[in-house]
Amino acid sequence: MDPARIAELLRPFTGDAELPADMLEQFRLYLDLLLRWNARVNLTAVRDPEKIVTRHFGESIFAARMLDAQVAGPITLADVGSGAGFPGIPIKLWSPHIELTLIESRNKKATFLREALRTLKLDRSQVFCGRAEQWGQTTDLVTLRAVEQFERALPVAATLVRPGGRLCLLIGSSQMNSARELSGQQWTWHVPLPVPLSTGGVIAIGERRGS
Repeated sequence: MDPARIAELLRPFTGDAELPADMLEQFRLYLDLLLRWNARVNLTAVRDPEKIVTRHFGESIFAARMLDAQVAGPITLADVGSGAGFPGIPIKLWSPHIELTLIESRNKKATFLREALRTLKLDRSQVFCGRAEQWGQTTDLVTLRAVEQFERALPVAATLVRPGGRLCLLIGSSQMNSARELSGQQWTWHVPLPVPLSTGGVIAIGERRGS
């Protein structure tokens, strides 16, 4: 897909920001790689390239924009259940200064993620092939999007956030009450932000109290 078309499709998610040419080229490479791999490994049920750009790239970039105030300095980010790399890789493309860990338990998807990091030449980025509870580290920011068994995954993801860190959820608005209950009492949640062009999708950011 032409980078100009990618920029056009992403405009509802980028606000006033004009994506630089090198970033658009990275998104083009990412899309091409995803389409090739998706023909033999089920990375995403979305097959149409333009819908991949809007539903996967766009939503992830919108989350990156909402996190801008939180990722202004050098921070660490763990993307739990990363799958095809959403939202972790687009956030890294938007904010290159972060240190990224993509956590994915399925080997074929983890192999794709390593190839994506290599193709996009993303430094300070790695893949952990295993379950989130096996990672054994904490981080400044954890992202979680459209994972299976949300009720099981969210409490685990919450334990990976260090005190003062943030948890960013890309979920349906109907899941917000469950998110508050499952994460525990030590969290302060910001007002969820509706995702552009989405029916009920929101970005929910919670901050873990403590020091």
